[in-house]
Formats: sequence, structure tokens, C-alpha cells
Amino acid sequence: MADILLGSHIGMCAPDYLLGSAKDAVSLGCNTFMIYTGAPQNSKRVPIDKLKVREYKEYLKLHNIDPINVIVHAPYIINIGTNDPYKSHIAKSVLLNEMARTNAISSKYLVLHPGYATTCDRPTTIQNIAKVINELNKKVPDVTICLETMAGKGSEIGKDFNEIKQIINLIENKNQIGVCFDTCHVNDSGLNVANIDEVLKQFDEIIGLNFLKVIHLNDSMNPIGAHKDRHENIGYGKIGFNTLHQYVINPKLSHVPKILETPWVGNTCIYKEEIQMLKSNKWYDIKKTI
Repeated sequence: MADILLGSHIGMCAPDYLLGSAKDAVSLGCNTFMIYTGAPQNSKRVPIDKLKVREYKEYLKLHNIDPINVIVHAPYIINIGTNDPYKSHIAKSVLLNEMARTNAISSKYLVLHPGYATTCDRPTTIQNIAKVINELNKKVPDVTICLETMAGKGSEIGKDFNEIKQIINLIENKNQIGVCFDTCHVNDSGLNVANIDEVLKQFDEIIGLNFLKVIHLNDSMNPIGAHKDRHENIGYGKIGFNTLHQYVINPKLSHVPKILETPWVGNTCIYKEEIQMLKSNKWYDIKKTI
């Protein structure tokens, strides 16, 4: 399992910022991980020069973690699909800043919730999303935006592989676009992720496996097609441990970073235990031990 890229979402806070995140990741057994460069709910950001980037990179090198395998997630508040000129300007500014920050810490992949059809119909929203990405890709050429597969709540764009593909079709530089496959979201959107061969076949036929850059490995509190997006701990949800383990060990996905975004249990983070269970293919009821 040494070559499997498996990790989790890792917080970042003062005073050590990125260095602290890297240390936390290693302590949990991660060889890949995901961060937000600030709070996901807003655009307030600590300047890059305060994040201890040099020390962070040295620590990653010491522990054989490639900075490219540190995934950055954009804030939830970004909606580059809007038709509102003012809101579009703000969304572009926030996303451009996140792309620049991703590049500054030597990461490559920036996960983005595609957007929401709140001010116009879905086809127009998709065109708006692609237009903004094309514009910003020219400004930050070394970052790849990874469109996240969504659960299909309300006006979310990205509720199925076809909508993701429609955006990709409009992107001028195909080397600067990718996909983040979220197991919980895909389950909640209506696909049976337990049939991994069929799901990957569909993904390849519609989008292309070459575009799959990141996996969010989450169980789901809800049945297939619920359109709810409620993550559950590994093995406690409707997807189940055995299915999620197949996404970890599938040879077609061996090069893809797999990131857990599962809940804490009360005040306790169990990423370390979940990662170890997935590595060893041995599930146990960790909640009973807490």
C-alpha cells in the first residue's frame, strides 16, 4: 500500500500555518492531504509570506510528500456561474487569489464547486463558468482547477458527469482543467458507486479518466439519489467500507490523491484510524472505543 495516495482534509491555523498542517498530516499517516488557504466560508486570507511556506516545503521533502499531492480547496462562497456583473467580479477576484496562493505554495490542483444556477438557466450558467475559468487560466497557467462532482442539491451545477463534461468541453486549455470525484456526492446524485467498474467506465466514456485528478473519499448518510450531501465516517454510511476500499486499491486510480472529508466524532478526529483501516483493509467500530 506504500504507493497509494491516501490522506485527509487538514486544518491550518496560527502560528505555524502550513508547517503545522504538514506536521498534522504526517502524524495522521497521510502521504497526501487537502487544505483551505483560509476559512472555507469566506475570502479573508492571511498573507502568503506569513504561512511558513519555506519551512512547509522543507518538511514535505523530509517526509517524501510531493507538494503537487497537497490539494487546495477553494472557498464554498465562489459562484462563477452567476449572471450578476458585481457578484461575478467578486467571485473571479476570490478565485484568482486562490489560484495564485495555490501556485505560491507549489500545489497544482485547486478543487472548486462549479457553481449555482441562481441568476440564469443551467446552460448559461455552464457557459459563464467556462468563460471565467478560461480567463483566469491565462493569468495563472500552472494551476489546474478541478471541478467537484456535486450531489445535486437545488441549483448546483455538476450534478452528473454530463454537466461536468459540458464545462470541460468549453475550456480552451485542457491541461488546466480536471475533476474531483466525491464518492458521497456521486452516491447522493443518483449513481451506485458500489459498482466501481461501471462507474469508472461511465466516467471514462463521458469525461475521460485522464481528467480525474482528485478523489474525495467519503461515506454517505443518505441513500442513492437523495441529493442531500451529508458525509459519514468510513463504514458507517450507505456506501460502506468495502466499496470505499475498492476506490483506494483500484489500479486505475493508484496515481490519484484520495482525501477523506469525514466528520469528527464529537470532539475527536478519527482520520488516523480511518486511514489505517483503509490501508490494512480491516474495519472496526472505532466509535465504540471513543
